Amino acid sequence: MKTQRLQSHPDPALQKHWTVVQVGLLLLPFSVFLGGIPVLLVALDIWRRLFSRMSREPVNRGLAVLSVLMIGAATFAVDRPTAFLGLFNFLPFFVVFAGLGELIASPQQLRQIAWIWVLTSIPVTLIGLMQLFFQVGGSPSLLWGLIEWTIAPGGEPLGRMSSVFTYANVLASYYAIVFILGLGVWLEERKPILGVILCLNMIGLILTHSRNAWAIAVLACLAFALYQGWKTIVALVGAVTGLMLGAAFAPEPIVLPLRTIVPRFFWARLNDQMYSDRPVNQLRSTQWEFAWSMTEQRPLTGWGLRSFSKLYTEQMHLWLGHPHNLFLMMAAETGLPAALLLYSLVSWILAQGVLQWRKLHKLDQRIYFTFWIAFLACTLFNFLDVPLFDARINLMGWVLLAGIWKTKAVS
Repeated sequence: MKTQRLQSHPDPALQKHWTVVQVGLLLLPFSVFLGGIPVLLVALDIWRRLFSRMSREPVNRGLAVLSVLMIGAATFAVDRPTAFLGLFNFLPFFVVFAGLGELIASPQQLRQIAWIWVLTSIPVTLIGLMQLFFQVGGSPSLLWGLIEWTIAPGGEPLGRMSSVFTYANVLASYYAIVFILGLGVWLEERKPILGVILCLNMIGLILTHSRNAWAIAVLACLAFALYQGWKTIVALVGAVTGLMLGAAFAPEPIVLPLRTIVPRFFWARLNDQMYSDRPVNQLRSTQWEFAWSMTEQRPLTGWGLRSFSKLYTEQMHLWLGHPHNLFLMMAAETGLPAALLLYSLVSWILAQGVLQWRKLHKLDQRIYFTFWIAFLACTLFNFLDVPLFDARINLMGWVLLAGIWKTKAVS
């Protein structure tokens, strides 16, 4: 695939917009301001140009209804200022999604986005390795404060790689995306540099100690192996996964020989023996039960965005930013109608994506499949965590969904 073809836009009138978005996506992992603001401005300008057409789109209308529901829920919140502030984690991204849906229209653009993010993962991983093994850290402020990082020496939490992201789980959600994108473009082009980057990303993903990301990476590898028809790889991945799960959860007579094969680093993390002294109020099952009890008390309007933290702290004497499940968080904070509408819209786009995949040229189907799997990984991650409070991860997810929404074959 020629680089020039990847960098150009099918519509010359949108070329400048596409160039700005590419630069923004390149800078995004390192700065929300430098990476996110250009993308938002492009989306707003596309809205200005194409408002009449975009306002008739059923998906955009659905997001408008969702926005009204969320704003309405904020007016009934126990803490209105905080709830209205929480809207910024959603409403601007709806605007970006709709705008980029008009901009990202070809498989070539999907390839370009994938290459951009895969290449930016190199410095992210190198910074993380220096953080973890050489205790490099600090809070550097670059470009007059436009880029501000908080890199904890030894990782955050200690011993878990977090790199330029605030926390290991946030970095893990980033790797869940870029690892899948890297795998997809490597299967297309088989370039050695992509193999090296894949290895780096796998090392970084492992060092986040995120069981969620580990499981997603395994499932993604199985999905690609099935897609390629590689039965041997499917069997190999299945066998390795079975060994790890057996070393973590098998009964006593079986588990001992398995643990001589599988490093403790994996099985002790999987069965939580690495952190066996965790209090009850830190368990995700406790958080999920609390969030659902909030939903039962206010099923229509919820308690307001960002209310879980306040209520959980008051009753469980532990501060948590979210209940580690996006659906339960939205149901508790914005009400069941809003939560169900969001997931219905996303599910409809993904279902339409399957139909769209069948219409693409065979050479383009793999990159579309890659985006579909990468966004599905984001969705799965949000069932056990809520990384959207990091605007970079949030934006990456909406960009993936926008790419799935309207990409079509280009002659």
